[in-house]
Amino acid sequence: MSDAPANARAQILDGIRRSLRRGAISGPARQAVEDRLALPPRGPVISRTELAPPEKVALFCHWAETNNATVARVAATDVASEVASFLVRNNLPAEVAMAPSPQLADYDWGGQKMLSVRRGRGEASDLVSITGAFAAIAETGTLVMASGPEHPVTLNLLPDTHIVVLRERDIVGGYEDVWGLLRQRYGKDRMPRTVNTITGPSRTGDIEQAMELGAHGPRRMHIVVVRE
Repeated sequence: MSDAPANARAQILDGIRRSLRRGAISGPARQAVEDRLALPPRGPVISRTELAPPEKVALFCHWAETNNATVARVAATDVASEVASFLVRNNLPAEVAMAPSPQLADYDWGGQKMLSVRRGRGEASDLVSITGAFAAIAETGTLVMASGPEHPVTLNLLPDTHIVVLRERDIVGGYEDVWGLLRQRYGKDRMPRTVNTITGPSRTGDIEQAMELGAHGPRRMHIVVVRE
């Protein structure tokens, strides 16, 4: 294997050090860097997110709806029927691409006889996807998706409608809580390849400052919050 990438990286870092008039990091400065990487300090916490779990759920739902998502809060036994009803209410096909995640396996999909479920990655022809979520952030109504075999990232982006099944236990206060959970779940140097933060359906206001949904991904997002 060629050493060219490593040499190019070293040249770039050496150029940065020269511009900052710094030499190679060593001694106490290097130890300080290693200590920070080993135990990253927690960033600022927004006081309005320091809430009891029920209030965090309510705050998340408020901001998700503010950002053009729709939200339904249901019991676990009603998740599949709520998804089927949402498709009917919005005149959408009863054919969905679902993440092959154990998190979604226990819901009664088989009880919805008109619902056709294909588990796997998203395809260009898919109109509706169903995924879980790694976490959700009450502060902004944001969903956090960690990519992997159980959650192909294409399901977040390709279908026109994205349905997310979210457990109440996975709603946290702020972004700092999410980074802590990611480190706890995956461990040092083993983070998922992609972490997507999604706040409502895709939209843009670039054209004449008029808001358009579905600019870079799903134009419709429905979040099914599972009561616990």
